[in-house]
Amino acid sequence: MSCDGGASGERHTRLARCIVSTRFLRGRVSRLVRIARFESVTVLEAAEAFLAEHDLADGTRRKYRETLGLLERHVGDGQAIADVSGRDLVRFMTGRWRSSAPATWNRQRACLRSFFAYCARQRWIVEDPSEALERRRVPDDETRAIPPTELAKLWTRRDVPLRERTLWRLLYETAGRAHEILELDVDDVDLPNRRAVVIGKGGHRELVHFQTASARHLARLLAGRRSGPVFLATKRPAPARAPAAADVDGQSSRARLSYRRAAELFTAYSAGRTLHQLRHSALTDLAAANVSLPLLMAKSRHRSLRSLQRYARPGSEAVAALTAAHDPARRKKR
Repeated sequence: MSCDGGASGERHTRLARCIVSTRFLRGRVSRLVRIARFESVTVLEAAEAFLAEHDLADGTRRKYRETLGLLERHVGDGQAIADVSGRDLVRFMTGRWRSSAPATWNRQRACLRSFFAYCARQRWIVEDPSEALERRRVPDDETRAIPPTELAKLWTRRDVPLRERTLWRLLYETAGRAHEILELDVDDVDLPNRRAVVIGKGGHRELVHFQTASARHLARLLAGRRSGPVFLATKRPAPARAPAAADVDGQSSRARLSYRRAAELFTAYSAGRTLHQLRHSALTDLAAANVSLPLLMAKSRHRSLRSLQRYARPGSEAVAALTAAHDPARRKKR
């Protein structure tokens, strides 16, 4: 009796364990099915994972985060990444950047292409919806460099605040990228040696060099300051839009000058020019002065000659001077 009871009890125990195990397996299978169907990975979760795993410069990371945040709001809160279609992306891009310059469109497209390629590698999507986004052709622009005479007038304008004069001159003399120079902190600047440390592409620390005019402007702009961003906004930020601590000056509580505001001011003062044209102008002027390509690459910090070629083109004034100098009818000096 006891033996039978014991055997029966053992069978009941095994059966109970089997039921529990079956339920556990069913739960795991159910979760795996949901993952296989990509139901558990939202656009927001995928974006956070993408940004966390990629080695991006701070400026690039901010721009990618902004673009992916806009995408998440466009498709809806909690949307599964696998349910985002090519049509969704086309609507998103055209709704935001239909009228933008081709280069701007292509930068946003590159962000989405990189993001969805990452999602595909994680097996969160079967097909890449970003393939539906066409790359726009960027037309060659032979007039990007600002003529030297126009720059000379810009440098001597008395109605331009010191902050702007310093930024513009520094951009030209370093041939630096605008976001790199705007992200400078006071302790990145070495005034005696006319140089500064910037965070370049890929997050690398790189040296840029400037001349006497920038050094004089910087000495006045930074007088009495030992830390914080070099270029500060005019007003303190609103409490609801508090920036990161590293972007705030401890003495004045003012935040770092934004790229958007800096670009707006330059465009207004220069009658439509862009901040990037200062870098372009610097390299064009150096090329016109017969500076060698290796030195131009060192100055611009380009990784390839092909990337540098579109900058290292003498402007129309240099070509006009060359043509005049070799004119057979030109009166020769005696």
